[in-house]
Amino acid sequence: MILVFKHFFYRNYVGLSLWPFIILKEGALKSDEVLINHERIHLKQQRELLIIPFYFIYLLEWLLRTLLYLNSYRAYQNISFEREAYANERDMDYLSRRKAYSFLNYLMR
Repeated sequence: MILVFKHFFYRNYVGLSLWPFIILKEGALKSDEVLINHERIHLKQQRELLIIPFYFIYLLEWLLRTLLYLNSYRAYQNISFEREAYANERDMDYLSRRKAYSFLNYLMR
């Protein structure tokens, strides 16, 4: 389910996934297939990790990478979940052939 909340986002962020919702900054973004696919990849990641552990791991990885890079945005870009989603967001068939826990392939890159 896709929801729109204009005042929910910080700076350039335009979408996020909070199981089972995709939340967008603007209604017009509903037609952005790449963004929606990116967020659906996150929903799949959340479901395979039983939701709460996903958020815990996401936050832990962001904190560790922020300490490593001393840059919170660079840390965000290098979270394994984000790396998988960005690498495959343009492939509209990715989710149909994605193997479980594929984000682990992006953990150490």
